[in-house]
Amino acid sequence: MTASSILVIDDDPDFVEITKTILETKDYAVLVAHNTDDALARLKERTPDLIVLDIMMRTGAEGIVFARTIRQDSRYSRIPILMLTSMREQTGFDFPGEPVHPTFLPVDEYAEKPIEPQALLEKVDRLLSERSSNRA
Repeated sequence: MTASSILVIDDDPDFVEITKTILETKDYAVLVAHNTDDALARLKERTPDLIVLDIMMRTGAEGIVFARTIRQDSRYSRIPILMLTSMREQTGFDFPGEPVHPTFLPVDEYAEKPIEPQALLEKVDRLLSERSSNRA
């Protein structure tokens, strides 16, 4: 059985490296992109089993636009997306609140940064497990 692949998209190279290291402890194949243009190129090279996506990048809420874009593309629409954000830390507001809105924020789950390594792994494992169950 091949390892599940995860695409990590974040403009903070330190966060990307830490996240990659954590995910590789579970033998996930980790692809990285530092912006959504790079992420689209990675998607064309290899379709990942899961995407870990930051909200705030070069043009503000670029992660939300990216999530909406790939949800409209049948090649990528079923890839689970775990969105990580430091919006609460930056703004003081709980974003996006509950529940995750399928049109405004078309992701499977979101979590606040910083995220504990074990919590990240649990969310990733669960999302990948749910994806496998939905394919069966």
